[in-house]
Amino acid sequence: MSSHGRRESANLMTSTDLLLFALESSRDFGERVASHAGIRLSEHEERSFEDGEHKARPLVNVRGRDAYVIQSLYSDDRQSVNDKLCRLLFFIGALKDAAAARVTAVVPYLCYARKDRKTQTRDPVTTRYVAALFEAVGTDRIVTLDVHNLVAFQNAFRCGTDHLEARKLFVDYFVEQLREEELIVLSPDVGGMKRAEAFRDALARSTSKSIPTGFMEKQRARGIVSGETLFADVQGRTVIIIDDLISTGTTIARAAKACREKGARRVYVAASHGVFNAKANDVIADPVFETIVITDTLPPFRLRADLVREKLVVLDGAVLFATAIKRLHDGGSLVELLQV
Repeated sequence: MSSHGRRESANLMTSTDLLLFALESSRDFGERVASHAGIRLSEHEERSFEDGEHKARPLVNVRGRDAYVIQSLYSDDRQSVNDKLCRLLFFIGALKDAAAARVTAVVPYLCYARKDRKTQTRDPVTTRYVAALFEAVGTDRIVTLDVHNLVAFQNAFRCGTDHLEARKLFVDYFVEQLREEELIVLSPDVGGMKRAEAFRDALARSTSKSIPTGFMEKQRARGIVSGETLFADVQGRTVIIIDDLISTGTTIARAAKACREKGARRVYVAASHGVFNAKANDVIADPVFETIVITDTLPPFRLRADLVREKLVVLDGAVLFATAIKRLHDGGSLVELLQV
């Protein structure tokens, strides 16, 4: 073996070196990741103080170990997105101070990923600032799922990045549900065409059918969305609208209504992240949607229980993250993991 090969072999960590933590607000997701990975979550402590300050520390020896920390970054009724981000950063810092060999932040839903460029004079580029915070506490790598703008994400971080995709989860679901139907894949705006085309290609290969694609015209200015033209032939077809996330739902609602008006048989929606803010309950309740398919990067707690039962399908993304963690730890390929 060459000296280079010996160095690489020495750098590969054994399975006993792998530590997996999940901060409390992502404990349920973390337990499912651990179960799929065939390991147990490592113990840690989180304490909150009367003045709103907090601390977190590992309760196991991390010296020389390969540590992964799971925390999805969204606001809920217990902690704001900023509080969760701060807790994650402080815990990563504690792991580095305790001499962990490598610390990877596993962030199923990455906050501030939509604010990746200046859209108005003197606008912040918050994605880049968040990246700088992760780097400042010594994060070696960040793993996330389907960010809003992949190029902006990769350019923002100077530490290692791994970008997972839910495409295979969606393809497996729709192949089982809609194999016999005449399908068309639609992006709700021209900016999502690469995502839609990649999904269309994978779906076509899995069904051995020719599936067209199209998009909806969309302009956004100061929070107001406009544009009504549909660039797709949906007559008599079942439409699958694909997007990275659903917030208020107005973007997908516009596209779905346009498809119905042009003769679409049925309309499904697939989005990696179900954020479901503000008016989402009213929008999702519209019968224009057949089914909305999301992953479990954040729970759909803002939607009414009846809508979750009747309209929503939540796919298990924990197995994807578990496999990615094992492959990163063992030096395996993520490219093979994401192939459909």
